[in-house]
Amino acid sequence: MSFVVNYGFKVKAMQDTIEQFSQTVREAGHDRRPLRILGSGSKSFYGRPTHGETLDATVCRGIVSYEPTELVLTARAGTPLAEIEAALAANRQMLPFEPPHFGPGATLGGCVAAGLSGPRRAYAGAVRDYVLGVRMIDGKGEVLRFGGQVMKNVAGYDVSRLMAGSLGTLGLLLEVSLKILPLPAEELTLRFGMAEREALEAMNRWAAQPLSLSATCYHEGALTVRLSGASAAVRSVRQKLGGEIVEDADSFWHSVREQRHPFFHAETLWRLSLPSTAPAIAVPGRQLVEWGGALRWLASDADATTIRQAAAALGGQATLFRSPEPSAEPFHPLSAPLLELHQRLKQTFDPHGILNPGRMHQAF
Repeated sequence: MSFVVNYGFKVKAMQDTIEQFSQTVREAGHDRRPLRILGSGSKSFYGRPTHGETLDATVCRGIVSYEPTELVLTARAGTPLAEIEAALAANRQMLPFEPPHFGPGATLGGCVAAGLSGPRRAYAGAVRDYVLGVRMIDGKGEVLRFGGQVMKNVAGYDVSRLMAGSLGTLGLLLEVSLKILPLPAEELTLRFGMAEREALEAMNRWAAQPLSLSATCYHEGALTVRLSGASAAVRSVRQKLGGEIVEDADSFWHSVREQRHPFFHAETLWRLSLPSTAPAIAVPGRQLVEWGGALRWLASDADATTIRQAAAALGGQATLFRSPEPSAEPFHPLSAPLLELHQRLKQTFDPHGILNPGRMHQAF
């Protein structure tokens, strides 16, 4: 059974707000005046600094429709993630990509725009994998809709996915439709004492087996593994793997997702995307490993060139995720073909270059 949840704005007020946004964007485009798209600001540290007149995306909030039996939810971009997760939890459902909040007011639009996923990402998929459709305003002030509210609706599907991780450089999100999943019947977290090389080998070996994995984390000699699924399957895997049961597991995974774990207290934090089988990166510093080895968090004072060259040598990339000092280019440099593709997308969606200019790269 489907139902509609009405929050906040009535339809007329919402349409007035959208028209106001469109007019602001059109006028800014005419004047070549930059606009800064902002939600709660919980992820403002991510990427390059933005400037310009602020467009407050939080005024567009509320769950538009939620169909538990269809596993689909549509909400306005300014809707707090906490509000969405509470509605889902009431029906024993969840956002499968386990998005980090990084603040109490984190919004759905900010979640999609940042494109960040939590501990479950390697086993359930990323944000973009669950975006079914979006409604947005492009850099010309036009209201556009891509995708739909069902998985079989493929019209514009890839375009809606482009919004994930675009950091507001392609448009102002108004609504997002997401596929959701049921909560697992049971979850259990195990911990093993082992060296990093042994842990990387174990995570990759286990990932190739039907072991109900839903999260992995290695730090300072301890490999922590979460199992999710049917109760019988979880118990069977636990007997096979052994390990010590972690009692306060929810608190641990929350600390990793929200970067409240003591490791993340470092002032300078690098996010390394590497092949899961890559050995430990040869750079001084402390590491925390997630996603079966594919995500390596690095706290290091080494310079950007050294870290990026080391990551590239292993077939990966390095992003300066957080730093007390502003960085000219926090993201890994793009190859010439990729840079051209990004610039063409920016030109198509934001021909006047007014939406969060320079947020991702100096060139766009």
